[in-house]
Amino acid sequence: MDAYAVIGAGPSGLAAMRALQRRGIAAEGFEASHGVGGLWDITNPRSTMYDSAHLISSRTTTEFREFPMRSRADYPGHREVLAYLQAYADAFALTGLFRFDTRVTRLEPRDGGWDLTSDGPDGTSTRGYRGIVLANGTLAEPNVPVFPGTFDGELLHTSAYSSADALRGKRVLIVGSGNSGCDIAVDAVHHAASVDMSVRRGSYFVPRYLFGRPGDTISRGRPLPPRLKQAVDTRVLRLFTGDPSRFGFPRPDHRLYESHPIVNTRVLDHLGQGDLRIRPGVQGFEGGRVRFRDGTADPYDLVLLATGYRLDYPFVDRTHLGGEGATPRLFLHMFPASFGGLFVIGMVEASGLGWQGRADQAELLAAYLDAVDRNPDRAARFRARVATRPWPDLTGGYRFVALPRMAHYVDKHAYRRALRREQDALERRD
Repeated sequence: MDAYAVIGAGPSGLAAMRALQRRGIAAEGFEASHGVGGLWDITNPRSTMYDSAHLISSRTTTEFREFPMRSRADYPGHREVLAYLQAYADAFALTGLFRFDTRVTRLEPRDGGWDLTSDGPDGTSTRGYRGIVLANGTLAEPNVPVFPGTFDGELLHTSAYSSADALRGKRVLIVGSGNSGCDIAVDAVHHAASVDMSVRRGSYFVPRYLFGRPGDTISRGRPLPPRLKQAVDTRVLRLFTGDPSRFGFPRPDHRLYESHPIVNTRVLDHLGQGDLRIRPGVQGFEGGRVRFRDGTADPYDLVLLATGYRLDYPFVDRTHLGGEGATPRLFLHMFPASFGGLFVIGMVEASGLGWQGRADQAELLAAYLDAVDRNPDRAARFRARVATRPWPDLTGGYRFVALPRMAHYVDKHAYRRALRREQDALERRD
């Protein structure tokens, strides 16, 4: 029981394994699929990728700092992203540290560590580890709403969508207008007989390019105060995208950056061309028809639920992660206050945080685990710091909308400052 276990070989799991490797901390990884890449591998049975999927943050904002992408594309597609993650894992000899085709089924605490039970090519086995790093991502378990009535057509979540061929010739309703929903709507207009989008909440639409450059690379210096940045950037968006409500979208009930923006303005082009239309929220199903909250109803062949995902840690009792809520209450979204040997990498979202943000998380975790062995006093002070409230404010002054999907959303500048501050304190000489 001298090693730690890392669950997941996507970007977060690779970042965790790399950070532990750099510190000489023994670790073994577990991945249910056949190779590294996580959801970016479209052949992974749990992947939620689709043929047209690309990064929604730009290449330089997303990549690991120590291993730049060689792509010439500003927003590479999923195949190129997978190749990058495979190259990253090979470059640092991470691939051989994972057990592939091995699904973790149970985690149980025991004196001084954890028992991990898994199913793999050699059957079911249980091994002991000093601690567990949960890095299996946040976008694998579909959030499927329940509507009154029965739908006689085809009802799918976007997690099951892989190609626009599935939409060919069908009357399609997409429920939800997040980034995936808008991407698929753009796919659908070229294949489906008709395309509608059911939208309950307004969003801000951000172009991929502003002034000829990827939009998320423009303001990388010292951040503006939140209200000033919101005012300036909202005015810029109006110049580039106009008012989405003229196409039928509801007006946002929040300010810019208080919910994840939509990095897709092509959907506005198609609305302007009459290729698709916006409908209200769904009230219920009536056989082959969908009734909307404004009392109207229309027939559809396929309803595609672009309703997001929920956190999924089915192999561990959530009380070990600090509660039973939709999102565990963790210090910096990483450390349970109990410090029982469970840690989380990747349960954080922020516009522009990228995979380097996960690597920064992993570096802090590795620094703490290193201190446990090499400087127990520093490790104890860190645990005492976590036990002290209030915890750092990670909002950066933004008032994020009160929705479950935003529970682990942070401001990237505030979050990175907090990570640096805690790591500096951990490694400061006594």
